[in-house]
Amino acid sequence: MKFNGYDEFLSEFSIDCPDRFNFVFDVVDTKAARTPHTLAMIHVDRDGARREFDYQFFASQSAQLANSLIARGVKKGDRVMLLLYRRVEFWVSMLALHRLGAVAIPSPFLLTAKDIAYRVDEAEITAVICEDSLTATVQAAREKCPAIQLLVQVGGAEAPAGWLDYTALIEAGEKMFSRPADAPGGSDPLLIFFSSGTTGNPKMVAHDHRYPAGHQVTASWWHDLKPGDIHLTLADTGWGKAVWGKFYGQWMAGATVFVWDFRGKFEPEQLLDILEKHRVTTFCAPPTVYRFLINEDLGARDLSALRHCTTAGELLNDSVFHEWKQATGLAIYEGYGQTETTLQIATFPFMEPKPGSIGKPVPGWPVVLLDEGDRICPPGVEGEICIDIRNARPIGLFSGYLNQPHKTAEATRSGYYRTGDKAWVDEEGYFWFMGRVDDLIKSSGYRVGPFEVESALVSHDAVLEAAVTGVPDPVRGQAIKATVVLNDGFEPGDKLTRELQDHVKQVTAPYKYPRIINYVEELPKTISGKIKRQAIRSRDMVNTSN
Repeated sequence: MKFNGYDEFLSEFSIDCPDRFNFVFDVVDTKAARTPHTLAMIHVDRDGARREFDYQFFASQSAQLANSLIARGVKKGDRVMLLLYRRVEFWVSMLALHRLGAVAIPSPFLLTAKDIAYRVDEAEITAVICEDSLTATVQAAREKCPAIQLLVQVGGAEAPAGWLDYTALIEAGEKMFSRPADAPGGSDPLLIFFSSGTTGNPKMVAHDHRYPAGHQVTASWWHDLKPGDIHLTLADTGWGKAVWGKFYGQWMAGATVFVWDFRGKFEPEQLLDILEKHRVTTFCAPPTVYRFLINEDLGARDLSALRHCTTAGELLNDSVFHEWKQATGLAIYEGYGQTETTLQIATFPFMEPKPGSIGKPVPGWPVVLLDEGDRICPPGVEGEICIDIRNARPIGLFSGYLNQPHKTAEATRSGYYRTGDKAWVDEEGYFWFMGRVDDLIKSSGYRVGPFEVESALVSHDAVLEAAVTGVPDPVRGQAIKATVVLNDGFEPGDKLTRELQDHVKQVTAPYKYPRIINYVEELPKTISGKIKRQAIRSRDMVNTSN
């Protein structure tokens, strides 16, 4: 379906999700039956070896694994942790769990034994499927987690005592797993994500089997995918962004998912090699990745296959937008969503992108901005991004925070899902993200969102990363402080501080400039890579009290 503009899209588009929708039966098995050899995935491993997989592969392999897991006691409702990097086995395992109704818990590979034990206890996990390089970490956690009944190792040498071998499970399972009469689907639990934990222990975000259907918009309209497209989203399988960009919506759109299983530090030159060599057509990555890429010699690259680019996760700096467009001829289309949701707000291909704006609401997501009195904010006035759920819940909205009904109730009070994020909307209906409610700085009567100041700072050649927070000030209430990581070749000092302050005054409103700039080697971050501003604020409070 093609739309001529946003208004037509908003009025005419809706998601048709069957009552008992199950992604593996309704999408993967259907594709495997109709066009079994259609290319579903291109996978490039850490050594650069390319492999291709069709829908028949994923249908049969996931059926075999599901049958073997059932034979070993895994049942509907059991919770299974996955620690699998960007391996093909991640997709097979997810589909297998969707078949039998077990609840998948994708987890980051950087978790420590303590982190794993916490998650196992909190989510009552009974099984773990992990890569061999992580077996020892899981084994250390298991000593504190007697609830774990099944351990599966993927790859490597012989599995340790008490562990099952993934390949052996695949080989032992029957290749058929038809949809049973009591098949999981609809409102049954599908997966649990642990939130990033930027302000405390991570929450457990539960989604049901309707969640994948909500990603039709993500792939078909935001990523602009068509059958035959090759799409790369640069995300780790341990986080929600992976299923946003490497799984559900992309296969529903008929595109091929491109997976690059790189390990260790991200190298922009290697990424450009991948985009160029494998003729990737659509690409999604955080703004930080684009910032690294524009520092490379893009003119020496053949990126002619690339036709559409998107970004999410943080604000896109104006200079990055324009430099990327000048070098490639492509705009970057921003989007906004959360672990608790699918895509809520986005700039779509049939809209004119405004650099720095996250776009307009997705059909089916009645977005409003509410002030502290729950009044709807007019254009130009900041408010909390909220979803009106009084009449219906959007497809893709989370079921709730597992084992935390009070937090679920707080997040959905008075008929609105409250994101905890601030924004304002302009006269044309474009939304402009400001930051978390708790991150806003109140200085001399002004309310300042950290992202705008951070965006101004990183547009300076000296700044690689920046985190903006407020510190107590006897005159202003709060003073704006920037914690900055410098690019190579720049040294901190009073001269650079004044230069950065003047730069911010020129890029944004002068009152938003940071009166304090602290230079550091790195910023405190969660294992998902999000800046922990609360950690910076806490450190500043300790320093102030001393």
